[in-house]
Amino acid sequence: MGAAFLITLREAFEAALLLGLVYTYLDKIHAREQFHWVTLGGVLGLVASVAMGVAVGFLSGPLLDLGPDLIGATVVFLAVILLTWHAWWMQQHSRGIRGQIEERIDRARTTQRLWIVGLIAFTGVFREGAETVVFLWGIMAEATSVAGWGSLLAGVAGVATAALLGWAIFHGGKSLSLPTFFTITTVLILFLAAGLFSTGLGRLQSLGVLPMMAPLWDTSWLLSDRSVVGSFLAGLVGYRARPSLIEVTGYIAYLVGAGYLVLGGALHPAPSARAAREPAASRSR
Repeated sequence: MGAAFLITLREAFEAALLLGLVYTYLDKIHAREQFHWVTLGGVLGLVASVAMGVAVGFLSGPLLDLGPDLIGATVVFLAVILLTWHAWWMQQHSRGIRGQIEERIDRARTTQRLWIVGLIAFTGVFREGAETVVFLWGIMAEATSVAGWGSLLAGVAGVATAALLGWAIFHGGKSLSLPTFFTITTVLILFLAAGLFSTGLGRLQSLGVLPMMAPLWDTSWLLSDRSVVGSFLAGLVGYRARPSLIEVTGYIAYLVGAGYLVLGGALHPAPSARAAREPAASRSR
């Protein structure tokens, strides 16, 4: 449940932030009459994301006939790869998103094709929606039916919270620091991905690809990973009551490696598109 809330909160907030930036800049350049293109693009992006989710749901049945453990492990590792890439990309480019969006709108305005803002909205919303579908597919690959309904409710709560935060940001709310929000959620996503990576290794052990090992410890007497709290922590940070040496080693190795990859560049963020153009313009004078 915790993982579903985190994923939908982060992805839906990014979509809301993108739409808010487009609406705000159109208002700034006195092009409010183009708002309908943004709304249409956002709605179509949401519809396409839902359609992709339905398609993935239908495909899951036949795929599971190939072997639930094999497909589950494949989906889990795919989700880990995409989560890591997404966290790295956002950490590198989040500061330049506003400039990139404004640059694209300026080009569309110059060519008198402001309907392109609808395409910007569609691709942004659909990208976030498609990523959400894949991430939740990986999370749900190990969920029970009860946990599945809990994850669904948590996902709805994540979307609602993201919509509320997005509304607050673009209606004068200053209490939320965007860099802090993205840093905190990025760290949580890394813990989530580490837990999924550890789960994938456990799946490979059950398939005989990796050797089976006795648990390093057993804390099920204190907190079972099948309890409500335990399953919440299992989904959010990868808690396991009886992990093997391979699972623990993989968890730590992923956190160290992915943490360095994703957060190591935080001290040297990529410049925004506009910031990159301004020095060049000043040198040409």
